[in-house]
Amino acid sequence: MFKRSIILSITLFLLISSFNLSYALDQNIIDIIRIVDRLHRSDTSNQEMEMTIITPNWERSMTFEMWSEKMDKTFIYIKAPKKDLGTTTLRTNREMWNFFPNINKVMKVPPSMMMGSWMGSDFTNDDLAKESSLESDYTGSFIVPEDKENYNIELIPKGTAAIVWGKITVKVRKSDMMPLEQAFYDEKGQMMRIMEFKDVKTFDGKLKPSIIEIRPVNKTGYKTTIQIKNAKFDRKLDKDIFTLRNLQKVR
Repeated sequence: MFKRSIILSITLFLLISSFNLSYALDQNIIDIIRIVDRLHRSDTSNQEMEMTIITPNWERSMTFEMWSEKMDKTFIYIKAPKKDLGTTTLRTNREMWNFFPNINKVMKVPPSMMMGSWMGSDFTNDDLAKESSLESDYTGSFIVPEDKENYNIELIPKGTAAIVWGKITVKVRKSDMMPLEQAFYDEKGQMMRIMEFKDVKTFDGKLKPSIIEIRPVNKTGYKTTIQIKNAKFDRKLDKDIFTLRNLQKVR
């Protein structure tokens, strides 16, 4: 009887320890993904960026300014080139609109177009406006064998999430929790594109990569790069920024 009690106690201890370890690992993944999700945001952010689109036949650049509030709201205003000046993008929660001044028209982006190209680049509407959330819409697990220098995580979309990607893998440097790379796969498990984070700099006291580069795997010679020129965080923003009225505002 005494031996049986000891065995039961040991078994219970191992089960509890295993549960606690699993819970700790799950929490660790959530913490890591939360950092990646909020890489370019704080409570609020205001950033000036330059985008360069490269194809085998042509290359073009544009500059734009982006405002965000947590993970829920984004507003983008294109400053150059002249033909795109005044083009704006607004997202509030899971709704998104574009305004094109050349035709003086506001167009709502349907959910089916969130994975469509933003301004002809390799970035999607979802990439720029962050309609989906790695933390909320995906379930994560560590990729084995373990990498001594980096966290490698596989993200599978939750059944309730309206997500196009079959999975996403994320590489985060352990020393400073800086994201290095994301790879995106289709539903058949084929890699479709790679997003790399480069050239870490300090903006308004926040350390973050200043360059984001996307390369589609199935299109040779194509890539899009966004370079952050300036960024401010946790500043008070005008309450009218994230409104439909602001889309067509003359500046």
